[in-house]
Amino acid sequence: MPTVSTTTASKTDPGNHFEDFRLGQVIEHATPRTVTDGDRALYGALYPTRFALPSSAEFAAECGLREAPLEELIGFHVAFGKTVPDISLNAVANLGYAECRFRRPVLPGDTLRTTSEVIGLKENSNGRTGVVWVRSTATNQRGEVAIEWCRWVMVRKQEPAAAAPETVVPDLHPVVPAEDLVVPEGLDFTDYDFAAAGEPHRFDDYAVGERIDHVDGVTLSESEHMMATRLWQNTAKVHFNVEARPEGQRLIYGGHVISMARALSFNGLANAQLIAAINAGAHTAPAFAGDTVYAWSEVLDKAETAAPGVGALRLRLVATKGRDESLTLRGEDGKYADGVLLDLDYWVFVPR
Repeated sequence: MPTVSTTTASKTDPGNHFEDFRLGQVIEHATPRTVTDGDRALYGALYPTRFALPSSAEFAAECGLREAPLEELIGFHVAFGKTVPDISLNAVANLGYAECRFRRPVLPGDTLRTTSEVIGLKENSNGRTGVVWVRSTATNQRGEVAIEWCRWVMVRKQEPAAAAPETVVPDLHPVVPAEDLVVPEGLDFTDYDFAAAGEPHRFDDYAVGERIDHVDGVTLSESEHMMATRLWQNTAKVHFNVEARPEGQRLIYGGHVISMARALSFNGLANAQLIAAINAGAHTAPAFAGDTVYAWSEVLDKAETAAPGVGALRLRLVATKGRDESLTLRGEDGKYADGVLLDLDYWVFVPR
C-alpha cells in the first residue's frame, strides 16, 4: 500500500504580516478582472446612485462620450480588491487615501489588473502592528493607466518580537492640483440636459465654504455589505469572519461607506457627474450592520477646465452614523465629532 504522508508543505497563503513588507517592494496582484454592465447593475442595486452620465448611454453621448462609463468607484473598488490579499488580508484597519487620480474612464469590457509598490513603513509603539503605505496602479487590457492611488493600512505582526524596519513615512501631496485633473476625452457640457440630470445647479451656483445637507439616510445591512465585498473580491478577514475581531462583529468595508455616501450626495449634487480625483480620505470610525448612514458635503475649492462647459468642484464628503443637522466635522478638541464615519476630499466635474 502507498505510504500516506501526514505532513505536507503548506500550499495556502496566510497573507503578508507587517514584518513581511520591504520598502520598494513591488507586488503584482493576482486575478485580473473584466468589468461588465453587470457590475453597473449590481452597483445600482447596492447603492441608491442616480447620476445620469453613468446611468444613461444617451445622456453620456449628449455629453460627448462614445460610451457611458461605469461609475468611477466601481473601477476603484475592483482595483482595490486586487490588492487586499497581498496588502491588507491581515489588516486591523484601512486608514486613509491620497493622490488618487482617475486617468481614464473604465468601460464595460475593460480588464483591470493592479500593481502596488511599498512606499512607507512604520511600526506602532505597541510592537504588535505597523502601518504600511503603498502606491497602487490599475491598468486596462491595453496597459493604459486607469486609476492610481496611495493608501495606508494598519497590519498585524505575526511575531511581535520580529525586528522593526527602518521608519519611512512618505510625503504625500494633500491635494491633487486642479491642473492635473484628467478630463475624459470628448467631454462637453455645453448642451447639458439639466432636466434629465435631475437638478438645475451648475458650477456658479456653488460657493466655497457652502455646506450641503444631503438629507437622506440608508441603514447598512450585513447581506448587502457581504455582497459588495464579494463583488469586489475583497478578502480582508475583518469583513467576513466574526472571529477576526475581538467583539465578534464584521467590520463594514470602508469602500461600502464611500459608495453609500457618494450615492446619497446626489440630493444637492446631482450634477457632480464624474469623480476626477480623491485628494485625501480617512475612515474615522468603524461602521457595522444596523448603522444608518447620512451624508453632507462642503465646497472646498473651484476650478475651471479647458473642456467646453466643464468646471471642477473640490468637495469634502462626510458620512455620519445618524443624521447631524449641525453638519459638524470636528469638536472643540479638534477631534472628529461623534458619529463621523468618513472624511473624503475629492474633485468632481460639473457643468458650467
